[in-house]
Amino acid sequence: MSTTPSAPRLVRTRADLAAARAELPGPVAVVMTMGALHAGHAALVAEARRRAASVVVTIFLNPLQFTAGADLARYPRTLDADLELLSGAGGGPAADLVFAPSPDVVYPDGDPGVRVTAGALGEVLEGASRPGHFDGVLTVVAKLMHLVRPDVALFGQKDAQQLLLVRRMVRDLDLGVEVVAVPTERDPDGLALSSRNAHLSPLDREVALVLSRALRAGGAAAPEGASAVRRAARDVLQREPLARVDYLALVDPESLADVPEHFRGPATLAVAAHVGPTRLIDNLPVVVGARR
Repeated sequence: MSTTPSAPRLVRTRADLAAARAELPGPVAVVMTMGALHAGHAALVAEARRRAASVVVTIFLNPLQFTAGADLARYPRTLDADLELLSGAGGGPAADLVFAPSPDVVYPDGDPGVRVTAGALGEVLEGASRPGHFDGVLTVVAKLMHLVRPDVALFGQKDAQQLLLVRRMVRDLDLGVEVVAVPTERDPDGLALSSRNAHLSPLDREVALVLSRALRAGGAAAPEGASAVRRAARDVLQREPLARVDYLALVDPESLADVPEHFRGPATLAVAAHVGPTRLIDNLPVVVGARR
């Protein structure tokens, strides 16, 4: 016998969120999104369901983390499809509550005068390419944690720098939320799932595969040392002229500092590139120098 999936409750105001949140049995998990949900978000919700009695998903296109108005305007908005995914249609995971506020609900006084600052960790890699981006991310994450009051918050490993910064903020500001990382979801050909993939033409999508190929090549070279990792990944990227590389970095997972030549241990290999009009990021955890 088939069952009709149950749609999550949708709320848009602070008052409605508070009332709905009060009815949820604990523990409560939250998955924070900007909408345009895909299988990667579904994996986050599924893990949230395994860890908590109730699952809240926030859908908010945060203007503070966009450095260019064009980027914000281009971001896909698919609320109806998002709600269908979160209803469990097609056998997917179900959320209990969706908070989808407008900017004036999250920022009732307009552009906030007080923000959370990412500090030095927010000024490298993505932060160097997108100044102020992580201040906007941390500000909205802190606000949503206060509004939702979760016990657990789940974030994707694909945004490794964001994940690190959220963990540091939660620890440094004593927010009392467990932050859980969920592995990157990929298409069968290796492309990391991203809402931005919707902007890729068929040719762009083929070009975009160079990011995951470069990471795999670097990962395969990891036992030989840091130079071998960088060289193997760079060689793959250089063979694809249609991908305009922003950065390729092999860094310490906690400090984000470039690992030195004789480094041995866990590291993060990260890449960002423009493919057509779309900027994509990806990363891979590696263990450097295992054979030495």
